[in-house]
Amino acid sequence: MNDKEISEIINELGEQREQYFNSVAPPIIQTSNFSFKTVNDLRNAFEDESKNFIYSRAKNPTLNILSEKLAALDGAEDCLVVNSGAGAIFISVLANVKSGDHIISVAQPYSWTQKMFDTVFPRFNISVSYVDGRDANNFKDAIRDNTTLIYLESPNSWSFAIQDLHSIATLAKSKNIITVCDNSYCTPLYQQPIALGIDISVQSATKYICGHSDVVAGVICGSNEMISKIFKSEYMNLGIGTTPFNAWLLLRGLRTLSVRMDRVSANTKKIIEFLKNNEQVEKILYPLMPEFDQYELAKKQMKDAGGLFSFIIKAQSALEIENFCNSLRHILMAVSWGGYESLIIPGIASIPAAAFDASNEDHRRIRIYIGLEDADYIIDDLNRGFNSMKI
Repeated sequence: MNDKEISEIINELGEQREQYFNSVAPPIIQTSNFSFKTVNDLRNAFEDESKNFIYSRAKNPTLNILSEKLAALDGAEDCLVVNSGAGAIFISVLANVKSGDHIISVAQPYSWTQKMFDTVFPRFNISVSYVDGRDANNFKDAIRDNTTLIYLESPNSWSFAIQDLHSIATLAKSKNIITVCDNSYCTPLYQQPIALGIDISVQSATKYICGHSDVVAGVICGSNEMISKIFKSEYMNLGIGTTPFNAWLLLRGLRTLSVRMDRVSANTKKIIEFLKNNEQVEKILYPLMPEFDQYELAKKQMKDAGGLFSFIIKAQSALEIENFCNSLRHILMAVSWGGYESLIIPGIASIPAAAFDASNEDHRRIRIYIGLEDADYIIDDLNRGFNSMKI
């Protein structure tokens, strides 16, 4: 997809300004339900609630504009927008499995995805096998007679491990297995899983789509048949759709997606060059850095890599890492990514300080997201953190 096509989708697709007083920005249709003049009109609407406005739990005009744009950006036929990325993952998988089925997942997926696989699904006799997704043959080896779904996350948002989406999708189709890929890291601007053969592309719209750290939402894109299947069961039963106001905020964020991604990516490359030359940094994990062990695959299926990466800091104690993080004045310590602000989260935050092991890279790993600030502003703050490590 070229820049002109992206511009048309973001600025024009789905806009019907003559229907709302030629307003440049679409209104928020903040209503719970919609009325009908005749019984026959209502009867006709009931024939397919996924195509008609009856009740905003299902369809809403503001949400429709957003959904149409997001589907087009993903190269998909249709799209659902739900109230969180975790929700998008949950109903996409749930709609395609039943008791007795087997799922293959990449190892160490997003925490709430793993919670779903390890805690929720076993209650319904659905089993999950985890594989190292860096080798596509591992998926082939893990397939059983009852395997119905392969779950991917490329790149992973902590290790940045990548899967060969086209190869895995081809394998899955030959076995009649559904594929789901979390594309939150790249967004459709930098990677299109559906174009590579994946059945369902999900992403956390909380991240780059929103871009302002004020909405929690998720996106599911796929074929008309797949989206209709999810809509008519899991989506409607769980009442998981996002609100008209959140849809409007996401539309507002979407308008600047391209320019924000460009700025974030440019800033990130400057920060990485700084860290490469810092003697207190042992390793950097960023998919489009030539030193990254899957760099060639990243170049093949990703247009760019955004602002999220990790680095391994040289530290002999948890206190050194805590000093580094606690001394930062501009980079906020928080989860998530994709907003205007730079964020950082250390691996040691998930373990007791006494359990720190300097030989464990995960304990010395710091994940950082580079936002829209001036790059030198962030570099100055990182220098402040490195200087504070001296104890």
